[in-house]
Amino acid sequence: MRKSKPKKRIIVPDPRFNDTMVTKFVNNLMLRGKKVLAFKVFYAAIDIVAEKTGEDGLEVWKKALANVTPSVEVRSRRIGGATFQIPSEIRPGRKMSIGMKNMIKFARKRHEKTMGAKLAGEIMAGYKEEGAAFKRKEDTHRMADANKAFSHFRF
Repeated sequence: MRKSKPKKRIIVPDPRFNDTMVTKFVNNLMLRGKKVLAFKVFYAAIDIVAEKTGEDGLEVWKKALANVTPSVEVRSRRIGGATFQIPSEIRPGRKMSIGMKNMIKFARKRHEKTMGAKLAGEIMAGYKEEGAAFKRKEDTHRMADANKAFSHFRF
């Protein structure tokens, strides 16, 4: 949009935990508009996590999400014929979005039987600071650290 910024949509909290962050996660998890199914998958994953860890499933999920959320990223910028990878801070909304999308992406690639089990496995791996989503965050941070010499080229 040229003139005005689009207004933020109001996100309704989920029915079980009354949390808007859960709804955002489920919206990212949803395929082909099947939101009820996405909620079932998410709640099944939270129940599995609570059963296996013996802790509150929602708190484990929030901690796992915080563990897989990157705080810096590298962006390409072309300066004088050369392309530099410039590290930059990520704004909070995008930060959470990247963390959620990475967790869902790598949960889908796991080899458990159901999507609930896959998501639960990725949540527990993120909680323990291991797994593919956490590795993606570490790689992003490592790349930003390697290219911090170019940080004076910021946008």
